[in-house]
Amino acid sequence: MTEQKTIEIAAVNQQIEAINKRIGTLKEDLNKTHEDIKTFIEQRDQLNTKAQALRQEIGEIKKERDQLNVNVKNLKVQRDEVRKQMAPFIEEIKTHSQRIRDLKEKRSGGNRQELQKAFEALEFKIATTSMDLQDEKRLIDQVKEIETHLSIYKKMDQHSKKISAIKTELKVFQDKADVFHNALTENAKKSQELHAMMLSKFEEMNKIREEATNLHLKFLMAKEKIKPMHEEIGRCLEQRNKLFGVRQGQYAERQKQMEATKIENEKVKKAKEQEIKEKLGSAVREKLQRGEKLDWREFQLLAGDETETED
Repeated sequence: MTEQKTIEIAAVNQQIEAINKRIGTLKEDLNKTHEDIKTFIEQRDQLNTKAQALRQEIGEIKKERDQLNVNVKNLKVQRDEVRKQMAPFIEEIKTHSQRIRDLKEKRSGGNRQELQKAFEALEFKIATTSMDLQDEKRLIDQVKEIETHLSIYKKMDQHSKKISAIKTELKVFQDKADVFHNALTENAKKSQELHAMMLSKFEEMNKIREEATNLHLKFLMAKEKIKPMHEEIGRCLEQRNKLFGVRQGQYAERQKQMEATKIENEKVKKAKEQEIKEKLGSAVREKLQRGEKLDWREFQLLAGDETETED
């Protein structure tokens, strides 16, 4: 029966060892989960801080971009206003240019150089040559005719000079308009660059926020694992405590059985000793009856028997 109890105790100890191993594994998993949660929170918070910094940076870029867009709008208004002021001058240039084209269509009698050369030759001839009145009149008529042709070129010159003067005056406005236009272009280009930068940072911020969201989800999933692990550890501890109670009972039962066995063995031993003693006592008494001499041990055995008999 004691051997059976030993086997039963060994089985319980094996169960307790398995539970202890399971509790150790659960505690390791629990510690790792807590470490993971700490890591997830730290990384998530770092990313959120970075995203917030990018958000502020984007706000500053947007503010600068919006101001540039306002500048572009104002510069465009100023440029267009100057161009509006240039319109009458341009129309006047067009008018003079059209008159030059009209005069060109009226030209006749050769090109200007030939006419000028003929005019100067006739004047020189009239001034230096003696001739009758009729020839002089004929040459003068030719001069007048050439002057009429040259007057067209002179009028064209007048219109060209007028155009040049207007262009000189117009250049002041054009230069001013160019200043506004160049500033407008520069501001528009800078605005586009800032807008592209802003979009790039928006994309970066969204990626960071997505990563932070994933870390937060990992944190929540890890957090959800803690309670079940604590509950399982609690169940294991409860089960182990019950097994401790079973084992304690087994130990007590085995101890009780061992005590009973010990008592039983003592009884058997005493019975055997008594049996041997009685046999020896009988042999000693027979020896005494035969008148044989007893040794000291035999005498003590016989004295002991008599004492027990009296009792």
